[in-house]
Amino acid sequence: MSTPEEERAGSRGLVRGLGPWAAASLVVGTTIGTGVFLKTAQMASYGASAGWILAAWGAAGLLSLFGAMTYSELGAMFPAVGGEYVYLRRGYGPFMAYLYAWNRFWIATPGSIAAYAVGAAIFLRGLLSPGAIAAVGGEQVIAIGLIAVFTALTCLDVRSGGKLQAAMTALKVAMIGGIALGALLAPHGSWSALGSGSGFPGWSSFGAMALAALWAYDGWSNLPMAAGEVRDPSRNLPRAIVGGSLVVYAVYALVNLGYFHAVPMAEILSSAPNVAGAPSVAQKAVTQLFGDLTQLLFAAALAFSALSAMNGSMLTGARVPYAVAADGLAPRPLARLSKHTRIPITAVLVQGALSCLYATGGGFDELTDAVVFVSWMFYAMNAGSVLLLRRREPDRPRPFRVPGFPVVPLVYVALSVLLLASSIYEKPVVSGLGLVVTALGGVVYLAVYRSRRRRAPVTG
Repeated sequence: MSTPEEERAGSRGLVRGLGPWAAASLVVGTTIGTGVFLKTAQMASYGASAGWILAAWGAAGLLSLFGAMTYSELGAMFPAVGGEYVYLRRGYGPFMAYLYAWNRFWIATPGSIAAYAVGAAIFLRGLLSPGAIAAVGGEQVIAIGLIAVFTALTCLDVRSGGKLQAAMTALKVAMIGGIALGALLAPHGSWSALGSGSGFPGWSSFGAMALAALWAYDGWSNLPMAAGEVRDPSRNLPRAIVGGSLVVYAVYALVNLGYFHAVPMAEILSSAPNVAGAPSVAQKAVTQLFGDLTQLLFAAALAFSALSAMNGSMLTGARVPYAVAADGLAPRPLARLSKHTRIPITAVLVQGALSCLYATGGGFDELTDAVVFVSWMFYAMNAGSVLLLRRREPDRPRPFRVPGFPVVPLVYVALSVLLLASSIYEKPVVSGLGLVVTALGGVVYLAVYRSRRRRAPVTG
């Protein structure tokens, strides 16, 4: 259990108002957003059979579980606001931590929020007529409006935000359970897709499918960003991250099995998000059992799922620029807390503005692929920091230790590097954008912040 001194150092003036259920709901709610409903169609477009698509989902899930366990060790050791920024600073120094924060601020967080908003707008295709969508200005305007509303909600105190997230997550899990059940019980469904199809699609295509699936698993790393607001973080962080991740993996397995039972492969291929006006594969699966009326209801529910994930991403993401600014490595206004709610108000508002900008350009898959590539560069480095710190600080208390050490973090690092290489080969433009933005962050740090006198790190 954390000492009072550690509580004050980790929270940096924030309020530790997130209990164990709210913490777990952030993991589950932020992870389950749009990907499980949209990415299967994109993965099918690589020409793989249903079996290999499920294998890619499984590989991505196992890789994410390894990452969740490594982050649990780091989060229990350093329960401070900022998450990965804190871990990278401890493991590699301020330069690498700054590069992470730069990417998180400019790409990962606003890109995720924009993708969730765009995903919600996509789901509304099944609820609203094309005329109604056009009347309000189109899907981009809807996405921007959703970002604005939830940015305002994120300005509430963290206890209220945690309760909202817990309620949204509970409703979302119940709704997704209904989707899985409906698809698995579809009267005209068939399991033939699992026993037929082409052979192994090749490592590059399999890697691209895994990269697509990883967007659906992305979210388990968000909770540590708000570690400064979690009660008893040394105990609750590991439980929430690992336990929440296991719940997500079980839900995804059931849902994807349901898809291939209820919807023919040709129909899955025609459900890709870039097919104008096409309903999602989840909507097609549910229609097989419940009909068109329930399809409309589920369209609303799926939009709600995306918004739940967006809410969690907003709540956690703003804590990174806050922590960096508190260390003197970003403009000081980003470290300003609201006097009434103790929320990093400036960081929340700037984050919302950037997300609105991202929502005006780029499709769903382009946004998510850019976010995943940039994020996984630093996921791999954080896993490496577990190895470094075990050697450098062997006597430091570790309330949670990675099972299977050092195999789990080593495998995680190795597979992450292979995944990044595959992404560069398959999507050079998107990957190149992430690398260019990272290099730009390095230039800014060396030119502006390296020579400045910095405050002490957020951890001791």
